[in-house]
Amino acid sequence: MIIQNFDDLATTDKKKQCLEILDAGLQAADPKNIISNYVTPNEIKINGKSFNLEKYSSIYSIAFGKAGDSMTRALNAIVPIKSGIIVIPKGSKSIIKAKKFQIFNSRHPEPDQTSVKAAKEVMKFVQNKRSDELIIFLVSGGGSSLLAMPDDITLEDKIHVTKVLLKSGATIQEFNCVRKHLSKIKGGKLIENMKCHGVSLVMSDVEGDDLSAVASGTTYMDDTTYADASEILKKYKIRWKMPQEVLDLFKKGENEIIETPKKAKIENFVIASNNDCLTAMKEKAEKIGYKVDTMQIFGDIKEQVTKILEKISDEEKTCILFGGETTVKVLGKGMGGRNQELVLRLLKNTQKLKKMVIASIGTDGIDGNSVFAGAITENIRIDLDVMKEFLKNSDSGRFFQKQKGNVITNATHTNLMDIGMILK
Repeated sequence: MIIQNFDDLATTDKKKQCLEILDAGLQAADPKNIISNYVTPNEIKINGKSFNLEKYSSIYSIAFGKAGDSMTRALNAIVPIKSGIIVIPKGSKSIIKAKKFQIFNSRHPEPDQTSVKAAKEVMKFVQNKRSDELIIFLVSGGGSSLLAMPDDITLEDKIHVTKVLLKSGATIQEFNCVRKHLSKIKGGKLIENMKCHGVSLVMSDVEGDDLSAVASGTTYMDDTTYADASEILKKYKIRWKMPQEVLDLFKKGENEIIETPKKAKIENFVIASNNDCLTAMKEKAEKIGYKVDTMQIFGDIKEQVTKILEKISDEEKTCILFGGETTVKVLGKGMGGRNQELVLRLLKNTQKLKKMVIASIGTDGIDGNSVFAGAITENIRIDLDVMKEFLKNSDSGRFFQKQKGNVITNATHTNLMDIGMILK
């Protein structure tokens, strides 16, 4: 069981079933249940393509993202990796201890000095490999801040830009478009001058499994421009919050047209996505006897709440499953994240409806600025003004602390976006 406070939360049969379905989704996101579907000791076989591993003199791995260590462990159990690098978030203790792997713990969601150090080591590692060798890149969400090599701006400026974007309500694609144009490593720049062979196995944490957006497309390519990055700053009215060096860099990029790589140098494959979690959850819910309706949610949290509410029917024993990633404009100085806020908003809007269980969690185990993965609740009667006050302060985490509804998993060493449901 990945949910650590399962017994404390499973106070009714419905809540217990809900938590079991959520746990099935988390299990499906574990790299040990994914990598072996595509990798054998002698080949990587995916999407009708095959890579013969026996023809390379040495095989290395570079993993970055929230699933970096667990992906490496799963790969290393099958393929004889000579050596490699793992870059995972601070506070996430590596689950692989082999000395042949150099491990970095960088900060997330904002980069730090370790992110810069890790990026330099990764770049050096990539450029030192020979033409008869292979690097297997293991990419997962979170990689954008874990590897940082600012281009003509300081790390402090990069951190400032990240903080502003995090609160702006920009989508992950927009966020990464700006980051790619402030970096010497993202948008495919890492592998631009690589001499050895490479293949990238990617766990997607973005809408439509867009390879250019996962970890800012570090091993892929980029179809956005400096002009696009400038437009995003205008769209969210945050241009005035940007350091002058950032605006100068974008202007220089537009005028001199030194663009990010527009063609992928190596094969990149999505090996897991949010859909895998939803499929496993659907199977579990149907086994219990629920009629299941599945949907994906992306974009503004208020609009997505309306979409979910429209799916609630009068039928008995129904389960609405949703997965994806909403965007939240942070209003106050409270504690919480998009999952806890989603559950609170659904609770607020289902006060007059029949009894149901509502839950939503991040598959990475961390929701926003809280230590919780998300929240679970029944649509019990609560004063509307109280809920509004917590929402006004972006304080959903503390609301559910009072309700004893926070879900705890701690770092799950994976990341396939968010999963949730309404059980009725």
